[in-house]
This record gives sequence, C-alpha cells and structure tokens, in this order.
Amino acid sequence: MNTLLTPTAKPINWVGVVLLALTFWFSSSLLIDFVVMPGMFVSGMMTQPDFGTAGYGLFWVFNRLELVCAALILTGLLVTRQARQEQAVMVSGMRSRWAVEIAVVLLAITLVLTYGLSPAMGGLGISLNLFEPTHVPAAMDQLHGLYFGLEALKLLGCAALLKLTFKDLRVDSPAR
Repeated sequence: MNTLLTPTAKPINWVGVVLLALTFWFSSSLLIDFVVMPGMFVSGMMTQPDFGTAGYGLFWVFNRLELVCAALILTGLLVTRQARQEQAVMVSGMRSRWAVEIAVVLLAITLVLTYGLSPAMGGLGISLNLFEPTHVPAAMDQLHGLYFGLEALKLLGCAALLKLTFKDLRVDSPAR
C-alpha cells in the first residue's frame, strides 16, 4: 500500500530542458537561415507562382516549433530562478535577471514573427491570377528586411542565453 502512495517520478531537470530547447532552437534557426533559405533563393523559388504558399507552409510549422522552444526556455528559467540551489542568483547565469529578460524578448520576437510578419509575407506572396506573370511586391522586400533584423536579434539572444547556460555547466576543479 505504501508503494501506491509514494511518488516514484523524478523531478524534471529544468537546466537540461532549457539547454536542449535552446540548442535545438539555435541550431535549427541557423540551418533555416543559412542553408534552407539561401538554397531556396538560389534555386529560383521566388520566381515560382506559388512561392508565397510554400514559404508560408514552411514557416508555419517552424514558427510553431519556435514558440514551443521559447515557452519551454522561459518556463525553465522561471522554475530554476525560484528553485533553492547552492548558487546565488548573482552567481548563476541561468538564474540571473538577464536570462529571464532575454527569454521574454525572445518570446516577443517569436510572437511577432509567427503572428505578424509570416502571415503578412505569405499574403503578399500569394498569386491570385494564374495568367499574370509573377513579381515580387516592393513591400515584400521591406518585410524581408524586418524579418531578417528580428531573426538576427533572435540569434544574438539565443547565443547570449547559451553563454549564460554554459556558464552554469562549467565545473570548477578545486585547488589542491
């Protein structure tokens, strides 16, 4: 009877969750930004009549994964900040005020990219007339510039959080 009443589940390792979500998000963003998108541009995707639909479909999935990663990171940072550990908040990188603020900014950037820029870019890129030659609207160039600016900020924020996280993982060997 005692075995039914005692919990056997191990507590969640939030440092590991934050690190896993952060490395997945950072590496997948680098892959999309520096491999997939240039490859699609070089292959001539922007001249195809349905490039807006294909691009929006790709980013619809990726932006939702980014939202999950941002939410996991922010949740993990808030939980580790509240946990009582041997490291003080001022010593720990993950428990610092900057980590939570960076995570909130990353979540805000992801929300803007997901619900603001991606739908606007997808709407501009949809070809409604099959017989009209396709061209890239001038507003699309402005949206691309804004998108890549926010993407650069997101990558910088992820790199800063990775630096803070790895600061906590560093094991100092005792002096003998």
